[in-house]
Amino acid sequence: MSEANTPDTAALRKRLYWHSRRGMWELDLLLIPFLEHCYDQLGSDDQAAYRALIEGEDQDLFAWLMRREPPAPEFQRIVTLIQQHAENADNDPHRPI
Repeated sequence: MSEANTPDTAALRKRLYWHSRRGMWELDLLLIPFLEHCYDQLGSDDQAAYRALIEGEDQDLFAWLMRREPPAPEFQRIVTLIQQHAENADNDPHRPI
């Protein structure tokens, strides 16, 4: 069994998925695709930053991801990565128009 398919990894992935689902649809549209397409390729520091980010409040995440406020310094890199992924029109062939 590869490391990516261990029971612990599968449980973590499910937990991350449910924590990435937010009370705001706009956040779901940013976080879920990022988790599905990018999380596994992130370095351990960026993965840890994502896990810490999704523990935050929806209004903070929304303000940071929509560029209404600068993110807390510890989240600057992961917020930028999420924004870049969202802005890439080729990131999801099933993306709604």
